Amino acid sequence: MDDTADHAAWNGGPLLGFDTETTGVDVHSDRIVTAAVVLRTATTTDVRTWLVDPGVEIPDEAAAIHGVTTEHARAHGRAPRQALEEIAAVLAEHSRAGVPVVAYNAAFDLTLLDAELARHGLPTLPQRLGRPVSPVLDPLVIDRWQDRYRRGKRRLGDLVELYGITGEGELHSADVDVLATLDVLDAQLHHFPELRAVALDALHSAQRDAHHRWATSFNAWRRTKGLEGPGASTAWPVEPPVAG
Repeated sequence: MDDTADHAAWNGGPLLGFDTETTGVDVHSDRIVTAAVVLRTATTTDVRTWLVDPGVEIPDEAAAIHGVTTEHARAHGRAPRQALEEIAAVLAEHSRAGVPVVAYNAAFDLTLLDAELARHGLPTLPQRLGRPVSPVLDPLVIDRWQDRYRRGKRRLGDLVELYGITGEGELHSADVDVLATLDVLDAQLHHFPELRAVALDALHSAQRDAHHRWATSFNAWRRTKGLEGPGASTAWPVEPPVAG
């Protein structure tokens, strides 16, 4: 990866962080409960959040993670179609302008958002842009790629601890998670400074290839263990929609 042509000091911003908290972990069928979009520049951080009434019951196990119950969402949440349109409009506006979308495990949030938009008869992000969503920066993918021999788990909280990041609030709140994700990315760019010299398009492509290699290897390991289930998708930063 030596494509450094036409690169700019993109790591100084702006960067657009994105995160969701949901009813579950199925990107094609679960629903968004909260979302946060954070625009960070070299001097400012602008946080915007949404609380959504997903229109379905929020399982107790999901509420235990993010703290939003069905009753609270119904009483205080926005109608999903309206909230989803606002979220997508913000993401599309900045992505159209070339601002990188930063998301931890981006394929989860971006795939689920597109599924939600389609569910409510709204254009997906690629449909709004007329192209795939790019560039995307994913600290999880970067961690697996650049620090692949490190032992231990790779959750957002693990990287927050690894890099000694401190912040306000508990993780598993969308806005707190976005701010932590942006801080982790900044720490990674200092730990792996060569990434800062890479053009965004090249870095996006490198992450896509790195994720594909990781998922292929992970799925091969699952087979050796006799584990059932679909394994990890090789697609990044968005999984293809499910037919029907």
